[in-house]
Amino acid sequence: MSKPKLKVGVLGATGMVGQRFVALLANHPWFEVAVVAASPSSAGKSYADAVAGRWALAEPTPAAAAALTVVDAADVAGVAGAVDFVFCAVDMAKDATAKLEDDYARAETPVVSNNSAHRPTPDVPMMIPEINDDHAAVIEAQRRRHGVTRGFVAVKPNCSLQSYVPAIHPLKAFGPNRIAVCTYQAISGAGKTFASWPEMVDNVIPFIKGEEEKSEQEPLKIWGRIVDGRIVPATSPTISAQCIRVPVSDGHMAAVFVGFDKKPSRDEILAAWRDYAGKPQRLALPSAPTPFLRYFEDDSRPQTKLDRDAGDGQAISIGRLRPDALFDWRFVALSHNTVRGAAGGAVLTAELLAAEGYLTAK
Repeated sequence: MSKPKLKVGVLGATGMVGQRFVALLANHPWFEVAVVAASPSSAGKSYADAVAGRWALAEPTPAAAAALTVVDAADVAGVAGAVDFVFCAVDMAKDATAKLEDDYARAETPVVSNNSAHRPTPDVPMMIPEINDDHAAVIEAQRRRHGVTRGFVAVKPNCSLQSYVPAIHPLKAFGPNRIAVCTYQAISGAGKTFASWPEMVDNVIPFIKGEEEKSEQEPLKIWGRIVDGRIVPATSPTISAQCIRVPVSDGHMAAVFVGFDKKPSRDEILAAWRDYAGKPQRLALPSAPTPFLRYFEDDSRPQTKLDRDAGDGQAISIGRLRPDALFDWRFVALSHNTVRGAAGGAVLTAELLAAEGYLTAK
């Protein structure tokens, strides 16, 4: 990347994911936070004041961001005039979020979003950068639809699937045809801490609205292909998911069961995981974990508390690979839900898009 850094806006900067964006970007070598934006109730305050009493991360609020004045995220022209692109983490209804993101795209300001509003949109790439970097090519069709030359929307998938989809992807050559998965999801995925959600202490809730549908459907778009300017989802594997909220601060664990057209051996699976690297690793992007996937022979690993921060929260940890009586193989996998699964995954996506020339200075 050439200097100077690209100027970035964070929409929804006061929420938990927005805070994570601000923290991850504090010392980023390519990107610099120029604008923090949120709801009208926060607009006009310093960022430090806007997050006072609600800063959810262990590290302190970055000094440079703390001094910024929060602006209204709905001021598209004002924000767009001050930045090269934006990250979006607003907490709004889906229709309102989709409109806001489209408004920024039409204002020639690319959006890299953590939100779900545009995940089903056929010409919006939904990317795990190590898996479907080729989907960035659909951006040109989206730009034609919007009538713009540099604006677009790109999204990252739901946090619930980002532990097990990366583990399945290197095994695609063996034809995974059916997957059953149960995810055990941290409370930060709901934007909560134990202080704000004391009911979760010593508790498990066996329902997270919308998560199971996303876990079952979004991987098929990720594994889809571009046809006539649209991403056509894959038709297999069949995925059945259960998503459960557990009393953990950060980190989503998945118990995964997989059947294959051609059952691989244990050594073949371990070799596929060990040797897999995506374009972010080949390009040595700033946030790319090396290795992307790591396997533990110790049956007690991965553990959420010990392993969620692997690769600065961007790596996927896998363990307990063993035969299954109903499927071919089963294993567990872990990802950090607010880093890889949210803000960090979006930052890595932006790095890839910048390296590929989709994000440039205005």
